[in-house]
Amino acid sequence: MNFLRGVMGGQSAGPQHTEAETIQKLCDRVASSTLLDDRRNAVRALKSLSKKYRLEVGIQAMEHLIHVLQTDRSDSEIIGYALDTLYNIISNDEEEEVEENSTRQSEDLGSQFTEIFIKQPENVTLLLSLLEEFDFHVRWPGVKLLTSLLKQLGPQVQQIILVSPMGVSRLMDLLADSREVIRNDGVLLLQALTRSNGAIQKIVAFENAFERLLDIITEEGNSDGGIVVEDCLILLQNLLKNNNSNQNFFKEGSYIQRMKPWFDVGDENSGWSAQKVTNLHVMLQLVRVLVSPTNPPGATSSCQKAMFQCGLLQQLCTILMATGVPADILTETINTVSEVIRGYQVNQDYFASVNAPSNPPRPAIVVLLMSMVNERQPFVLRCAVLYCFQCFLYKNQKGQGEIVSTLLPSTIDATGNSVSAGQLLCGGLFSTDSLSNWCAAVALAHALQENATQKEQLLRVQLATSIGNPPVSLLQQCTNILSQGSKIQTRVGLLMLLCTWLSNCPIAVTHFLHNSANVPFLTGQIAENLGEEEQLVQGLCALLLGISIYFNDNSLESYMKEKLKQLIEKRIGKENFIEKLGFISKHELYSRASQKPQPNFPSPEYMIFDHEFTKLVKELEGVITKAIYKSSEEDKKEEEVKKTLEQHDSIVTHYKNMIREQDLQLEELKQQISTLKCQNEQLQTAVTQQVSQIQQHKDQYNLLKVQLGKDNPHQGSYSDATQMNGIQPEEVGRLREEIEELKSNQELLQSQLAEKDSLIENLKSSQASPGTNEQSSATASAQDSEQIAELKQELATLKSQLNSQSVEITKLQTEKQELLQKTETFAKPAPVPGESEAVAAAKTTDVEGRLSALLQETKELKNEIKALSEERAAIKEQLDASNSTIAILQNEKNKLEVDVTDSKKEQDDLLVLLADQDQKIFSLKNKLKELGHPVEEEDELESGDQDDEEDEDEDNGKDQGPI
Repeated sequence: MNFLRGVMGGQSAGPQHTEAETIQKLCDRVASSTLLDDRRNAVRALKSLSKKYRLEVGIQAMEHLIHVLQTDRSDSEIIGYALDTLYNIISNDEEEEVEENSTRQSEDLGSQFTEIFIKQPENVTLLLSLLEEFDFHVRWPGVKLLTSLLKQLGPQVQQIILVSPMGVSRLMDLLADSREVIRNDGVLLLQALTRSNGAIQKIVAFENAFERLLDIITEEGNSDGGIVVEDCLILLQNLLKNNNSNQNFFKEGSYIQRMKPWFDVGDENSGWSAQKVTNLHVMLQLVRVLVSPTNPPGATSSCQKAMFQCGLLQQLCTILMATGVPADILTETINTVSEVIRGYQVNQDYFASVNAPSNPPRPAIVVLLMSMVNERQPFVLRCAVLYCFQCFLYKNQKGQGEIVSTLLPSTIDATGNSVSAGQLLCGGLFSTDSLSNWCAAVALAHALQENATQKEQLLRVQLATSIGNPPVSLLQQCTNILSQGSKIQTRVGLLMLLCTWLSNCPIAVTHFLHNSANVPFLTGQIAENLGEEEQLVQGLCALLLGISIYFNDNSLESYMKEKLKQLIEKRIGKENFIEKLGFISKHELYSRASQKPQPNFPSPEYMIFDHEFTKLVKELEGVITKAIYKSSEEDKKEEEVKKTLEQHDSIVTHYKNMIREQDLQLEELKQQISTLKCQNEQLQTAVTQQVSQIQQHKDQYNLLKVQLGKDNPHQGSYSDATQMNGIQPEEVGRLREEIEELKSNQELLQSQLAEKDSLIENLKSSQASPGTNEQSSATASAQDSEQIAELKQELATLKSQLNSQSVEITKLQTEKQELLQKTETFAKPAPVPGESEAVAAAKTTDVEGRLSALLQETKELKNEIKALSEERAAIKEQLDASNSTIAILQNEKNKLEVDVTDSKKEQDDLLVLLADQDQKIFSLKNKLKELGHPVEEEDELESGDQDDEEDEDEDNGKDQGPI
């Protein structure tokens, strides 16, 4: 404040002195007047003066205006005037600044007044509370004032709002305001609030901001909407860019699906207004935010998947192939499609199937490559097509194979009616346009990236240079163009292609060295002292020669590793060679290309390095330097150590495979035992049901017995005997049914015993089967012993059940004899006086007929009991056989225990052998390290193997414990 007073005091006297006095009087009236109307009129007068006399009003009236906001909240009119006045003081009006003198232009009054206002955080909190007022004259000026504060000193105001209770939530209510002016300015306020503040971005997102903003965009007409749509899209960008939490929330909330209608531009090509172009441009950038290569790979792939499933990628490809699309929209669409398909196989396969609406239809990739190698196309469009092609081939070996196959002789269209991607790349590679040369070389290098198979396939490509001359290989043609001294951009592109082609491919190195002119050309280029422009080419030549040494398999006697290194030392010098090799990473454009994968250059002259090539340089520069300084003896020792390591690795791999097979066998045995346990449980359930049924039958039989005893009270009257004779066949039938049920139960038990015997046989065969190893035998024997014990218990249970059933059968036989005796007793009729002999004879005949029927049924029951007895004897024989089988299994179990002991000793010997081999490998690796050769660390793999062996030993110990 003192500083501002000093500034004011330094102003010249004159008319402003009168205005200063007027402002002072108005401030006094605001501070001292008791009538609300007087204070309101004074604040309104200050508002009218605040634009022209911003400094004076700000110095004298700010404290009074803040006091008005605190004390006069009941009057919305004076609050509105005060907020408008503060806004005029704090905001920077550009038109006003143009008219001010140079002194005022140099001072940032807005930031100084903002600093004064937020010095007391309560002022910002007071302003937030005023935004809850629905009155238009309060809420709208409050929104503008807070937006101006955020523009002046954003981070400080953001922090105050962040710690204020419900501060962000109050601002979110502005999006739901029915008055469009307040809603639109609320969007601008949230833009300033969410800029570069992740915490506030998360709060705003979880306050349902995505839903509200997407609703506004839809209401305004999507891409056909006005500037409000653009403001909402910018706010969405603020919330999503570099904020993984919000991106995941956006995807999980199914908001990606709501983006598809944005790109429904229709079939007409005439409705491209400037605002629509701007809206679509920001929409495409928003899609790229979700699938940016800088995002975590998991989050990017999930968004790519959602975009394909909802049809967003298909919609973008439609715009890509449409006609009449503005150039900047087409360029941004290509970049967007590039990142939507980058590294995601499903999207890449779909993009490969897209055809342009031409006659005949052509693949979209071919159409885009035609634009890339056409020098009449805009530079940014050609860069976008190159980026699209790179993203299509990124981690896509299938796509790489399809591109390379279009160059092979067997797949080239003999009729020449259609142009393939490979033909376009070759045409661009050897055209007169250096930019086309560079783009085609980089595109072809991406078709070979991390794919040794395609590097070997590309060696088969033959080119017809002129009529009457034999065809030459593509590799040879590239080196021929290098030696012709073309433009630097062309040579850089070809050298990057050759370096990518030869790296990690000894066969390609052999083909390259087979041409006797290549090595002298490279050494000549490196050895010359050329200008700064040629230093980059010298560095790339050094890299190519170093790759030819490092990946050389010594198949050509004249160009073996040692001879090439002697040639470098003789003609170039090792130190000079390493210095030239370092020119690549020291180039000013190298660091720019290594930052991000998109080729974004201000002009064609800056298009020198490719992003993936910078990774290759970083990977190979160190190893080539070490390879140059190694002697022949070190190389021989290194090769011997490599062979020894390979032998040891093969042994370790053999044992790992053996252990893996043993694990599979153990898993199979475990599955068999679990199946047997399930069957055992089912059989136990069936036995329990049978026992309950037998008990029910016993109860029914006892009840019938009691009823029979009550109906026959041992009286000698003939009428009683006649009644008994009438009931007897029914009782005998019931007994017969009981015996039938018992017989069926016995048959069921017999079948269950047969299943048990088959299970025992299976266990026996699984134990005796060859091919099981030591660990599986120990585990299986322990588990089989438990299974045998369970089977013994089940057999004992079945035996006791059979004994109880035999006792019941005996009881039934006894009761049948008693019934027969009773029948014979009652069959002798007592004489009745006064009855004629004819009647007696008829009764006797009737009784004898019934008796004969009873005797026949009794005979049948005897036969059935005899059959049951025979079946019982057969079951006893099966039980004896099962007992003998158990004894045999017990003997085999004892043998298996002896085998387990022997196998454990053999396993200990194997572990000692492996330990010795590991010690040898460790010593050999130390020797390699002493020799300076990089050795891949396999500590994690070895530690994992040791943990597996310890786990298996613990499992064997647990399995052998119960035995």
